[in-house]
Amino acid sequence: MFLLVSLCMCGLLLRADAQDRAALWKGNDRGGRCQYTFTVPSPAEASCPQTGGPEVEGLKARLNLLEVLVSRLTGGETGGPQGATARAESGLQEALNRATAERNLLQREKERLEQELGGLQRRMEDMRRETERLKNRPCPPQTPMVPPSPPLQDSGLMRPAGGSNPMSHLMTRPNRQGDSSSLRDSAWQYVPPGFQELKAEVTEVPAPDGSEDNTGCGELVSVGDPVTHRKADNIAGKYGVWMQDPEAVSPYGPDMVWRIDTIGSDVRQLFGYDDMEQLSKGFPSKVLMLPELVESTGATLYRGSLYYQRRRSRSIIRFDLASETTAARRDLPHAGFHGQFPYSWGGYTDIDLSVDEQGLWAVYSTNKAKGAIVMSQLDPHSLEVKRSWETNIRKLSVANSFIICGKLYTVASYTSPDTVINYVYDTKTSQGKSVAIPFRNKYRYNSMIDYNLAQRKLFAWDNFHMVSYDIRLGRQQPAN
Repeated sequence: MFLLVSLCMCGLLLRADAQDRAALWKGNDRGGRCQYTFTVPSPAEASCPQTGGPEVEGLKARLNLLEVLVSRLTGGETGGPQGATARAESGLQEALNRATAERNLLQREKERLEQELGGLQRRMEDMRRETERLKNRPCPPQTPMVPPSPPLQDSGLMRPAGGSNPMSHLMTRPNRQGDSSSLRDSAWQYVPPGFQELKAEVTEVPAPDGSEDNTGCGELVSVGDPVTHRKADNIAGKYGVWMQDPEAVSPYGPDMVWRIDTIGSDVRQLFGYDDMEQLSKGFPSKVLMLPELVESTGATLYRGSLYYQRRRSRSIIRFDLASETTAARRDLPHAGFHGQFPYSWGGYTDIDLSVDEQGLWAVYSTNKAKGAIVMSQLDPHSLEVKRSWETNIRKLSVANSFIICGKLYTVASYTSPDTVINYVYDTKTSQGKSVAIPFRNKYRYNSMIDYNLAQRKLFAWDNFHMVSYDIRLGRQQPAN
């Protein structure tokens, strides 16, 4: 009996111990359905021959469920965790590449803006120095302004009748063509408010000699009113250059007139007219295609060749009209180009070529000159610089310039209808001075002014219009 009771007690103890270690598991099976599992450890076996268990099976079921959900969320894409990681790395790399490219672009833009800022600072410093220099320069003595007195009218100086007139020989002396009317300048008529001021301006330049035949090389005294020869046909002719060859060679004669319309990015047409009459009618007899694009309005003609600046460069081209080929090409040393040192009206007028009694010239500026006008005499055959002069006037401060008898003249404004020639520089003495010779911009946008040696006139291109000006030179000063 005692033995039976002992066995029962042992069984109860083992059962109680087994109940303490029993476990109930709940999880989804491979099909996604809920499954309950009750486990009790065996008191006799230390381990089962199979691996895993309900825990492992439950984890596998959960992983399968997660894979199904991920597959649904990604639209059926497969590849597991490694594929997702690779896609994430690829997206991050692409975003990094975009950010790097944007950073490099911003860096280049920053460098460009810093260069522009440096250029503007240098220009401001140059302008400040120029302002200080002008402030420190003493003012020239001024002629006192004396109002005209009544006896001036009684002296008979301006009376056309009632006695001899001391200035009658100036008012009636005929010009070279025999026309005395062109010598009458309305500015000389007596007008009380402006007479004294005009007199002061005229005394700043040498007075003309009565015996002068206007064929010498004296200083410029006056410029006549503009005479219009033709208006350009279309918008391409708002700016341009027209010219004659002072030493024309075959097959073109001395009366031939040439023009180039300089509006547009592909400027290479040179129009030729037999004479001024054909130009006014608009009937060109020759159209040449230039081998290189033309930059701005600084071209000129000399000894059967067209000289012009190649677009976006400091290269000078000599184009032979007879053979229609490039005869020479050379860079103008250190010259600014394409908007570095233009005239005040702009138009990429950095290099201005012209011809006078002494030959071929180039007007330009350099970084060394800090924007001041530089004149260089060029060899017309090889385009080499023979000699250079640096002036004291900034190229950007004047509207245009021209050269007569080795003297550079600058025009103050390109839009003002009544402006002045305000500066002259003599290469013979290497000296410059201020003058005030009246000059008229009839159409209020003068983009080209050149001395025409063939006719001893000024040619200009004023807002679609080709105009010319008669000039008068004073008596040539004797050499010291």
